Amino acid sequence: MTSLYAVAGNPVAHSRSPFIHAEFARQTGEPMRYERLLCPFDAFGATVRAFAGIGADGCNVTLPFKFEAFDLAARRTPRAELAGACNTLRFDAEGWTGDNTDGAGLVNDIERNAGVVLRGARILLIGAGGAAAGALGPLLAAAPAQLVVANRTGTRAAELVLRHAGASSGRSPIDLRAAPLAACGSGFDVVVNASSSSVAGSPVPVAGAVLAPGALALDMMYGPAARGFLEWAEAHGAVGRDGLGMLVEQAAEAFLFWRGVRPETLSVLATVREHFDT
Repeated sequence: MTSLYAVAGNPVAHSRSPFIHAEFARQTGEPMRYERLLCPFDAFGATVRAFAGIGADGCNVTLPFKFEAFDLAARRTPRAELAGACNTLRFDAEGWTGDNTDGAGLVNDIERNAGVVLRGARILLIGAGGAAAGALGPLLAAAPAQLVVANRTGTRAAELVLRHAGASSGRSPIDLRAAPLAACGSGFDVVVNASSSSVAGSPVPVAGAVLAPGALALDMMYGPAARGFLEWAEAHGAVGRDGLGMLVEQAAEAFLFWRGVRPETLSVLATVREHFDT
């Protein structure tokens, strides 16, 4: 039987996830179909329950519902528990299981695809919402020297840091801290934009001084929404990277979670870039 999945969020019309998962299914021979599921802002839970009710097997969750997805899951993987947010749901018969593949996808894209080593690096993570929550644990597991979470609302960043304070125990000490956007520091080796600034069309929320010469500046968004951030990064001497590689890598993690098979990603990323003007 053909299994059914979807990307659930608002908006979802722009999502490349259906194309990516179709490529994974073709590559692995897995019998599955993947759609877009537009969820009203006030009816995410009802929409996803209805989708599960027609026999679907799971869904990815995107903006702005990752915290709501966490609450819907009867069981959660350790990385979802640490994040306090889910971007992947599996509709198991005995209850839904939630996972968070964002951070693993981000780290895989930075280290495997971009060739940037995170161990010993100074990292700035902009934002403290669902995307940042999913990214922080795996970024810490990569053993940077310093990781600063900067957010417009300082208390939210502080709460996120506090939840992850013990995540690096047993490894080399990591300077993990929260900071306001205006005073987050300077000269970072890697800057990750996990805020909503790009999708909202807002200016980059930090000064160019956050970038060390030749730094990697990655926006979790892709396509036209990411262009402003990439132009800003390159204007300040950094290497700009959009979130398409992260999208493919986190999708592979979700595919493994659902199907028990890990697809190859580099060729799929190349195909996605070839097919879409990103």
